[in-house]
Amino acid sequence: MSGYDPIIKDGVAYVLFAYDIGMSIALDAAEKRVTSMTERTPIKHQRRAPKYFDFQPIPLRVTQVSPPLKIGGFTTTPAVESVLYDFGAVCVTYQIPLSGPFSGLLALSEALYDNEVLLADSRRLVEELLAGISPAVARPQISGFYEDYVIFQVREFDAPDAHRRLVTENELLVAQVLRADADLRSDQEIQDALICEISYGAEDLTLVDWVSALVFAKAAEDTRAVLEFGQVQLLELRHLDHQLDASLDRCYEALTRSTKRRFPFMTAGNDDMREIGTLQVESAVLFEGINNALKLLGDQYLARLYEQVAKRYHLDAWDESILRKLRTLESIYTKIEDTHSSARVESLELIVIVLIALELVVPFLVKH
Repeated sequence: MSGYDPIIKDGVAYVLFAYDIGMSIALDAAEKRVTSMTERTPIKHQRRAPKYFDFQPIPLRVTQVSPPLKIGGFTTTPAVESVLYDFGAVCVTYQIPLSGPFSGLLALSEALYDNEVLLADSRRLVEELLAGISPAVARPQISGFYEDYVIFQVREFDAPDAHRRLVTENELLVAQVLRADADLRSDQEIQDALICEISYGAEDLTLVDWVSALVFAKAAEDTRAVLEFGQVQLLELRHLDHQLDASLDRCYEALTRSTKRRFPFMTAGNDDMREIGTLQVESAVLFEGINNALKLLGDQYLARLYEQVAKRYHLDAWDESILRKLRTLESIYTKIEDTHSSARVESLELIVIVLIALELVVPFLVKH
């Protein structure tokens, strides 16, 4: 590998897997369940948030133990952290100690891309955790959706200012690590991989890409927390968007039945309206919960970092897609309600006509 290739003296790769495990999680109840689980399995828990984070409520962090797993020439540590969010998400994080030439990260990055071993193990840990806290989870079920991501944090190189030289003198290698692609050669792809760059001071630098992020800093807990939350937010938005697609299909069917039904205001029609109303409320509550779970308190760097994350993950586009589908749900609900109202009016008019006719006819029938 040509170009500048500094030696990593101290670093960690954080491998994230985010899952949706239910509609919501009662974190206080889950914390009590986890406490009881420690009697049987080596699980630890804590409630904490980085200094400038205002989580509402604070996520529950659970530490589980998994056998060390070999990934290429690297090995995961036994401690695996899982973070539970109240809107039904969990993020599982593995740690891999790093050392040696920076170029060694390319093989690791490719090995971690869609890694089936870590994916299967992370799902196993989530299943074990969900089995223990299921009473605290509304509609517990692990969705088929997941998001995986890698954060390469380099705490120390063998030379000062090595991270700046690396990004300047070996853009190709940095982009290949970020994209987990040793065949990457396109100048446009290289520049696109490096475009989301942010730093707080001269000694730190963060590069955010779709597959992974590079963090050059001795301490980066806040930075990692923003990247982690971005993954969870992306997962939940994808999951909600998929749910709304399925819901809209059912609602279109309900609208078709409503227009064809002779008496749409009867029980079946009311059931359709209740179902659509429930879908609207649940989707809107989840959407607001996802977007309002995190507030950054007065830290401009973290706010700018979150903007880069949102830009890279296209969170605004996901938001707009979901809002559009929520508006469509509202439109369908209104159309069905209007159909029911019109049917009620027509039925009442028919009843009035029948009553008037009976009032006119009955006296003649009685006389005869």
